[in-house]
Amino acid sequence: MAAKGGDKMAIGVALLVLVVGLMFASGLSQGKSAKRKYIVWGTTTILIIAPFFSWAVSILFAISQEEGFAGVALMMLLFPFFFLVGLVTLLIGIFKKENVNKSM
Repeated sequence: MAAKGGDKMAIGVALLVLVVGLMFASGLSQGKSAKRKYIVWGTTTILIIAPFFSWAVSILFAISQEEGFAGVALMMLLFPFFFLVGLVTLLIGIFKKENVNKSM
């Protein structure tokens, strides 16, 4: 069975939030230090990429397989994976030391 109109709109909204969030994070990290980039991208991964990307991929997979439990199972795998990647990236940014050139 094909996706209904509400499913398409929900997926579109999730992908729109994902793209806008990625553009915002890219703008925030443009020209900043490596420490700031790690913090911005770690936070973006936790708050935007993990929930919205895992939800969109899982819903599309569930629709294609016509099995909702497969989508839920995929989401239960993808969300914690991306969350942990974001958490590690954020912690690297928090504990990274700034490179300071003290040449006299």
